[in-house]
Amino acid sequence: MPDNISPERVKLLPGLFRKRMEINREYLLSLDTRALLQNYALEAGEQLEDYQALSDPASSWLHWGWESPTCQLRGHFLGHWLSAAAYIVRSENDRVLRAKLYDVIDKLREYQLRNGGRWIGPIPEKYFEILLAGKDIWSPQYTMHKLFMGLLDAYECTSYAPALTIVSHLSDWYTQWFEKADTIDPGVAYRGESGGMLEIWVRLYRLSGEEKYRALLKRYQYPEMFKILKEGGDPLSGSHTNSSIPWIIGAARIYEVKRKGDWLDIMKAFWECAVERRGCYCTGSANAGEFWIPPIMLGEYAGDRNQEFCTVYNMVRLADSLFRATADTKYADYIEKNLYNGFLAQQDVRSGMPAYFLPMSAGAKKIWGSRRHDFWCCHGTMVQAHSMVNSLIYYKDDDSLTIAQYIPSRAELKISGTPVVIELKHGMRYAGGGSMFEETEGSEHSRWAFTISLRTGRPQRFMLKLRIPGWVKGMPVVSIDKERRFITEDVVKDGYLKIDREWDEQEIKIYFPVELTAEALPDRPDKKAVMEGPIALAALSDNVSLGDDPKRALLRRSGHSYGDWPWVQSHYVLNNGGREIEFIPLYEVEDQTYTLYCNAR
Repeated sequence: MPDNISPERVKLLPGLFRKRMEINREYLLSLDTRALLQNYALEAGEQLEDYQALSDPASSWLHWGWESPTCQLRGHFLGHWLSAAAYIVRSENDRVLRAKLYDVIDKLREYQLRNGGRWIGPIPEKYFEILLAGKDIWSPQYTMHKLFMGLLDAYECTSYAPALTIVSHLSDWYTQWFEKADTIDPGVAYRGESGGMLEIWVRLYRLSGEEKYRALLKRYQYPEMFKILKEGGDPLSGSHTNSSIPWIIGAARIYEVKRKGDWLDIMKAFWECAVERRGCYCTGSANAGEFWIPPIMLGEYAGDRNQEFCTVYNMVRLADSLFRATADTKYADYIEKNLYNGFLAQQDVRSGMPAYFLPMSAGAKKIWGSRRHDFWCCHGTMVQAHSMVNSLIYYKDDDSLTIAQYIPSRAELKISGTPVVIELKHGMRYAGGGSMFEETEGSEHSRWAFTISLRTGRPQRFMLKLRIPGWVKGMPVVSIDKERRFITEDVVKDGYLKIDREWDEQEIKIYFPVELTAEALPDRPDKKAVMEGPIALAALSDNVSLGDDPKRALLRRSGHSYGDWPWVQSHYVLNNGGREIEFIPLYEVEDQTYTLYCNAR
């Protein structure tokens, strides 16, 4: 089965995703280290100098919203920040961000020592006593999971030993807590949003082999949801999305260690329940207000609180695990749709801030978070999302290399001991590269045309597997070293074009034919969204009527661009009773009013 190429071997090249990653990096660096650590400092008894009283809180350097010292979920964002910073340090060898990352970790270790050597948290230990007593408290295990995750990612990405030291001593605190829980309520492990802890203990046991981590993971190993899924039931409808998905990601990590048992069956059963039987909006999601929508009732629940971003991020992580376990391209297709209509669409291109929800109602608007005054859960997953895209592009096994996502990038790897360098670029030249007026070779003006350059250290035979997206209309057009290959249906197997040959220094050009299609809501056939391949198109209007065939109703907009492309991409216009309505990619919508699901005439 394929596995991700180590992300430090993959660099994003200029394009949409590189631009969004750089906006994200700028935001990570801009945040005040004192503010990131504010709740950890307070819990360790450190006084925030000159802030005994605040006459104007908004003007201070402190963080507010869910990071406010009055919020029970405070401190969660630092864990996300640690993970995101670690990913970028690893992939970009970013020395400035590395120094900031290490500084934060060193301060956390200092606070841990001030707390007695084990506990390090932004919340009081008493929160766990309240949880154990069965009283209401807002997810202390969720908050602490983010810290564990961030420190573990920091160690695995940068090998900075103090991060693992903090985790080890904090795990000892957990072991001691469970000794008390065993006499009161051993099932407390499953209370609240605790599913992420299963993944943490599996990763730590795999990393160290220490028995204490094996003992901790066994406490989280069998939530009731697993039993219901194995019996073919639906444990999801009406339940909280982000309480369920982390359990399955934990199951995926166990499967990656054991490669046996029923863990893969549990993962597939969850996918069937969450995606295939439920259905999805045109963007790829199926939730409202952070809760799973009952199967096929998407139209009934379409409103202003759909597609919560944490769900998008976590489902992409699960799809990646399933793709690595099965090589089934349906999971890569799902990732692609969510990259464009979630990762990009819910990040403000100006500030990098997230939209907590993505409305599906007509005449909707995105509501963006602020840089220092919100810190929703989606604020955290957004900074992680745009730090991990490079891990979703290439996969390899012993004798093959797979391109799963068509995102401009460069990878360096080895196959059977032979160095291989692969670059993937758009067939167009990139406008931001300064060469927009140098297009003299008559290149294709479509975003779905790509050039793949491949070089090996010595001639080496292996199979190159190119995912053929499910949205492609007809057969792709392919040439190798300018020699055109005619692709027929019998050549494309299991969603891949497989090229098995000896490689040395080759250039592959591939073009994916695309058409506009209409996706109707399963319970509202009178409402249809327009798709260009995986990209949802938003009508810049609050009232749109559309015929059955968008190919006939919409006219393409063309023109030279000064943005991410040398030519305008995926823009259309509809003549709606004498009124022209623009259709643009959902990810380009900023503050405009938009409609995804149009009235079907």
